[in-house]
Amino acid sequence: MYQDKTLVCKECGKEFVFTAGEQEFYAEHGFENEPQRCKECRTARKNRAKGAREYFVTTCARCGKEAKVPFKPKDNRPVLCSECYEASKSE
Repeated sequence: MYQDKTLVCKECGKEFVFTAGEQEFYAEHGFENEPQRCKECRTARKNRAKGAREYFVTTCARCGKEAKVPFKPKDNRPVLCSECYEASKSE
C-alpha cells in the first residue's frame, strides 16, 4: 500500500527517505502531514528545545567513585553511580 518517498529537509536541504513503515506509523497515529525535516535535524531541534541539562557531582554510596547525576542529591539518600545503579537493578 505504501511506498518509500524521497523528501527534502526544509532545514538542511538534504534528501531523506520517508519509508513505507514510517508512513504506515503516521497513518495509524492520525498524523496528516509528512515530516519536514530529516532525522538528524529533528533530533537537533528536539535537543535545542530541551536546553542544557544540569548535572550534579556526588560520591557513589556503593563504590565511592565520583558520580554525575541529573538531580540534586539529598544528604539523607544514598546515590549510586551509573555502573552501580545498573548492577543493583539486576540483583
